[in-house]
This record gives sequence, C-alpha cells and structure tokens, in this order.
Amino acid sequence: MKKILVVVLVAFIMIQFFPIDKKNPPLEPGMDFLKIKNTPPEIAKIINTSCYDCHSHETKYPWYSNFAPASWLLKNHINEGRKHLNFSTFAVYEPKRQAHKLQECIEMIEKKEMPLESYFIGHQNAKLTDEQRQVLVKYFKKIKEDTERSMVF
Repeated sequence: MKKILVVVLVAFIMIQFFPIDKKNPPLEPGMDFLKIKNTPPEIAKIINTSCYDCHSHETKYPWYSNFAPASWLLKNHINEGRKHLNFSTFAVYEPKRQAHKLQECIEMIEKKEMPLESYFIGHQNAKLTDEQRQVLVKYFKKIKEDTERSMVF
C-alpha cells in the first residue's frame, strides 16, 4: 500500500511539470458580442458572469487551474466552449451563423444546460435564476430577430 501511495504521489508531482497555457488571446473590442450588439449593462453583467469564462477570450483562471489534472480538464472545457461559441469573436460570424448561435444560446439556457453544473463548483455567482434565464432568453431572441431582419434585402 505504501508503494502505491509513493507512486501516486510521484506521478502527481511529475504531472505538475506540464502546465496549461493560461494566456488569453488578445481582445479586439470591435469583435465582441457585448459591444457590437450594444448590450445593456445589466444584461452584459449576467452574460459576463455566467458565460465569458468559457465562451470568450476573457477567461479568469481559478486557483485550481494551477494543478494538473484539474487544469487539463478546465483547459479542455474552455477550448471546447470557445470552439462552439466565442463572444470575443462574434463579429466574424456571418449574420446567418450569428442567428444560429443565438438560437443555440436560447435553447441551452431554456433547457438549463448552460452554464454547466460543474462550473458552479468554483463559481456560485454564475448560477442563473429563473428570472435571469428569462431576461437572457428574451434578449437573445430580440438580437436574433434583429440579425435575421438585417439579412433580408
């Protein structure tokens, strides 16, 4: 049993030599969803608190991001989140894709699939109340409709 504990401890120490890259890509304010859509401050605060750590270039890494393997799982979540929706580069999406992404936001919020339950472990303030969910859904629907209207010639 003692040998197993020593091996596990040595392995844990060794994996700490493989840290994640915590450097966020540079921000371009003219590309950011909150800026280009002139999001009202009270709604921007909700989106920033509940979405931006995984879906933007404004990730704030928590203390446990300093320890593998938790850091690796966290980085994978962030990479996947940015791949599916990146609010920091929202302006590069064509209007049709923007509308699609907004529809996905609506569905994920309505189904309570976002934010992820696992995110609440270190981010209790990211939990959305039913009222906040309604506010976000209403806002995303409005922005989606505006986007679709802009596509009609």
